[in-house]
Amino acid sequence: MAELATIARPYAEALFKVTAAADVAAQVKALSAVAGDAQLRQFADNPKVSPTQVFNVLADVLGRQSVTLTGPVQNFLKEVIGHGRLSALPEIATQYQALLNRQQGVSDAVIESAFALDAAQQADLVATLEKRFARRLNATVKVNSDLIGGVRVVVGDEVLDTSVRARLETMKAALTA
Repeated sequence: MAELATIARPYAEALFKVTAAADVAAQVKALSAVAGDAQLRQFADNPKVSPTQVFNVLADVLGRQSVTLTGPVQNFLKEVIGHGRLSALPEIATQYQALLNRQQGVSDAVIESAFALDAAQQADLVATLEKRFARRLNATVKVNSDLIGGVRVVVGDEVLDTSVRARLETMKAALTA
């Protein structure tokens, strides 16, 4: 959805410039989760509902989740709602997190493992991968039994596949060539 990404980029950059020093990532993530609700978006798209009413509903929902929005984030949210861009908020949050990660020298990593990893194994693996990729990683671990054994790691556009399935595919290609 390139159009949504194009719409979201200037909002994410503006929010990042205003809040770069503050710790608002949790607030932005909470906003994204709430804005992803179909009923809320339907309410917001109703022409009889004012932007102030939408903001108040969002603030109330976030308040019930113990999330308090700082002044800059409140102003940002009012602008997003006022311009009818509530549906872009999840993409704005994604791009905001990418900007924050770039500033902090961190990358998101998806680790697929054939078996569940305990905390110690996960910590060792992440430490090894951080050395391999030469940057800090925010790792998300998923179990994928199709791998048979080993792990598959995706960091940005880089893939490190040490799974048994990948090795079998390599052998198959070599034998059939």
